[in-house]
Formats: sequence, structure tokens, C-alpha cells
Amino acid sequence: MTGVWMFNNGVPKLVENQAGAGLSQKLLVHVPTDEAITSYQMLEEKLVALGWQRYYDDPNFLQFHKRSSIDLISVPRDFLKFNAVYMYDIVVKNPNMFRVMNNYVAFLSHFHMFLNFVRVFDLLIDMCG
Repeated sequence: MTGVWMFNNGVPKLVENQAGAGLSQKLLVHVPTDEAITSYQMLEEKLVALGWQRYYDDPNFLQFHKRSSIDLISVPRDFLKFNAVYMYDIVVKNPNMFRVMNNYVAFLSHFHMFLNFVRVFDLLIDMCG
């Protein structure tokens, strides 16, 4: 079992490599919620909330269009092929809504939330014990 530990709102989750494939060195983060985008379902929810519509024309890509612009976001259907080029495209087309981070930077920036959770949990155990 190999992968990277991701932290969303202080909750650790192991994102495993599938079929021996390497995970991207980059991570797309939704700025308002500070959540790491770990699936296309999650990405689609965020984009639809920002006014993007899903297109179903290309079988090899997931595509999104915004009526108020000429922009088109295209990402490979296989999430394991979702890399920094696609992430930066999303960032440019959605100013202040997404950012790209190194996986280890994201880990460090969320690790303090995990430590706070552990401290609170220890405090609760002490109070109950």
C-alpha cells in the first residue's frame, strides 16, 4: 500500500497509488474551503458552483464551459493523468478560487490541523478518564 496522506479540514486520508502509478507532485486546492481536490467528482462540484457547465462531447476528456466566457476547461478522463498543466489552467480561469501546491507543502500546511485534533482528543480523554 503506497500513497500520500492528505488532510481535509484536519482529517487525514490516505490517497493510494492505483496500479503502481505515481501521484502528481502537485495538488489542486480549492481556496475558499482549503480542500484538496482528490477526485473529478469533487472538482466538478466546485466548478458547477462557480457557474461552469459540463460538456459531454469528447470521450477522452471531461470538459467544462462557462457561458459568460469563451473559456473551456479540459481534463483527461483518467484522474491519474491530471497533472500540473491542467491544474494551472483551472487556476488561471478561476482567479482566487484555486491554487496549486506541492504535495509536501499541502501536507505541512494541514498537519498542524491534525495535531490540534490530536491535542483536543487527548484533552477529552483526560477529562473523561
